[in-house]
Amino acid sequence: MPLIAPGRVVGIDVARYLALVGMIATHALVSTTPDGGATLVQQIAGGRASALFAVLAGVSTALMSGGRTPLTGRARAGAAAGLAVRAVIVFAIGLFLGSLDTTIAVILSYYGVLFLLGTLFLGLRARGLALLALVWAVAAPLVSHAVRPELPPTTYDSPALAGLIDHPGGLLAELVLTGYYPAFTWLAYLLAGMAVGRTDLRRLGTATRLVAIGAVAALGARLLSDWLVDDPGGLRALRRTLDEVPHQPGGLRDSLEHGLYGSTPTGNGWWLVTSAPHTATPFDLVHTAGSALVVIGLCLLVTRVAASAWAVLCGAGAMTLSLYTLHVILRTPTFWPDDDVETFWLHVAVVTVIGAGFRLAGRSGPLEKAIAVVAGRVRQSVAASR
Repeated sequence: MPLIAPGRVVGIDVARYLALVGMIATHALVSTTPDGGATLVQQIAGGRASALFAVLAGVSTALMSGGRTPLTGRARAGAAAGLAVRAVIVFAIGLFLGSLDTTIAVILSYYGVLFLLGTLFLGLRARGLALLALVWAVAAPLVSHAVRPELPPTTYDSPALAGLIDHPGGLLAELVLTGYYPAFTWLAYLLAGMAVGRTDLRRLGTATRLVAIGAVAALGARLLSDWLVDDPGGLRALRRTLDEVPHQPGGLRDSLEHGLYGSTPTGNGWWLVTSAPHTATPFDLVHTAGSALVVIGLCLLVTRVAASAWAVLCGAGAMTLSLYTLHVILRTPTFWPDDDVETFWLHVAVVTVIGAGFRLAGRSGPLEKAIAVVAGRVRQSVAASR
């Protein structure tokens, strides 16, 4: 079996590997300096690693539904059915991991909802998806801001099986609007990733455009947000409603630096101009999506040289579901629960070695393989039906 399977884009695997390492960093490293500020790792990876994961989920969705040319007819229906099955399995894995004793805000259940929503847009091409992603990034936070006051308050816990059984309505509200990775607003990431997946990822021009567009979006959103937030009236308004964020330590500046818990307080519209991590405001979504595009573009560029070496070194990027699951399990008290540098490097070493080994052996990750078999059969069955 060839080291790089036909049609596989190594640059995307490298980007997934970086997203996985970034998530591990936010989970296993201390995020606060002795004086209360955000550490350098937190400033780099906080909010961006998870956003990169979500954008890459959109890339995968596009690649599994035709790539540059969207599938049509029964083929598209088959792809949608396969993605729906994939979404349900990922959702179930997320509920299991959310039930474990860790401090991690598990993303997989939200991912499952995102994949399911993505099936509604499989017929769109790159330009339409990109435009819709931008509109969604601006409009969805406004809708969320208006709707969330009418919903039950979030628990700030990872979605778990107990929540599905005991409080299905509350769990649905968290998954869609009030939780740590709200699918309704995060759909902007998925749509942006689908737009990327509908382009020719092997062209040099695609990679350079992603870097340029992403850099402009990320930098522009951050600078404009900082300018708006520095307005004295805005700062006073934000301070008045900061107590709407439970468990948030420190003052306003600390909150804006470290980020919130998936969404902003709804008591004042000024929150919508912030770009702090995990706020799901228009500025946060555009900034982090732009950062993700830069990373993807750079990964596509660097892997144009020595692709085989990159494929092995970052083989974990081809099995992120299996290795993310392993990482969460290893964060339980039985294994390596402490937040320190040693724990971080142990996790990175484990996922890197396993990923390289599976790549050299020409094998898929166990969870990836199982899902591919089940979803593939459903996809073929639906596509072949009349």
